[in-house]
Amino acid sequence: MTVAAAGSAPARPPTRRAPLPLRLIARPEIGAALGATAVFLFFSIDTDQFLSPLGVSTWLDDASSIGIMAVAVALLMIGGEFDLSAGVMTGSTALVTALLAVHAGWNIWLALLASLMFALGVGALNGWLVMRTRLPSFIVTLGAFLALQGINLGVTRLITGTVQVAGIHNARGYSSAGAVFASTISIGDARIQASTLWWIVLTTLAAIVLAHTRFGNWVFAVGGSLVSARTVGVPVVRTKIMLFMTTSAAAWTVGTCDILRFDSVQASQGIGSEFQFIVAAVVGSCLLSGGFGSVVGAAIGALTFGMAQQGIVFARWNSDWYMLFLGILLLSAVLVNTQFSQHAEKTRQ
Repeated sequence: MTVAAAGSAPARPPTRRAPLPLRLIARPEIGAALGATAVFLFFSIDTDQFLSPLGVSTWLDDASSIGIMAVAVALLMIGGEFDLSAGVMTGSTALVTALLAVHAGWNIWLALLASLMFALGVGALNGWLVMRTRLPSFIVTLGAFLALQGINLGVTRLITGTVQVAGIHNARGYSSAGAVFASTISIGDARIQASTLWWIVLTTLAAIVLAHTRFGNWVFAVGGSLVSARTVGVPVVRTKIMLFMTTSAAAWTVGTCDILRFDSVQASQGIGSEFQFIVAAVVGSCLLSGGFGSVVGAAIGALTFGMAQQGIVFARWNSDWYMLFLGILLLSAVLVNTQFSQHAEKTRQ
């Protein structure tokens, strides 16, 4: 028999690993994956167009714009905050780019840099106001939403006399910028848009940051408990501001893809879409209370949106049913995510 050395700690019993089903339930993405699978199977049976190469690339295209934003919004929600200005910001950044490139004669790349700085500035201001005033982010970003909506309309009408800016394809640097943000890759009958590739890349990058970096740990910490996060030395203010800036940068990406692809932007573009981003994040497992969620789940939630939106079109249903689908999906996701988060907490214990 082996005798432990004096003063040494007693051997700890081996930790029993949780069964595979419990570990799967503990994964935030599992609920979103099950929902996406159900939607995929339903429309696959209902219509042949849904699984055609062109059909697949179409619903991926629809999902990509929501997906890029849903990933950033998911990070913010895991950090315990909301951004109601995310939708209108996609239009604001596109308008800044278009006005500078078309009416001021700037090279598109300089215009894109300026619009990115604008987006990051608004995001930083939102984050700073939330932390400085301690007002709910819902109120602060609602104010930003209204302000940006008024600026978009007023400035656009003042400069152009209308509520639209068009003709960016004639601006200097369009060819190279369009190749990066608005190109199309043809694979057989499929048409893969640049926005879809951006969605995949940004989701992968965000997932790595959230799961394998110190900043990812900070995000979960500030969303779980600000007091505890401060106690262990997490830079709470910096983390929150960076999350709001990330959301604004994602809006800039979506706005850039849209303006370079469609050649025009309306002053009202993006208004109302912020709720789709939040719903996609919630469907993807993010809790409204913060501290739990997954960017991969948010991407899957956006994919569910894309499949449902195009599936309804392919099935020749009345498009009004799409909003009913969103409402049911949101309520179901909140209920399921609450149960999954409780199981995840028990598994960790």
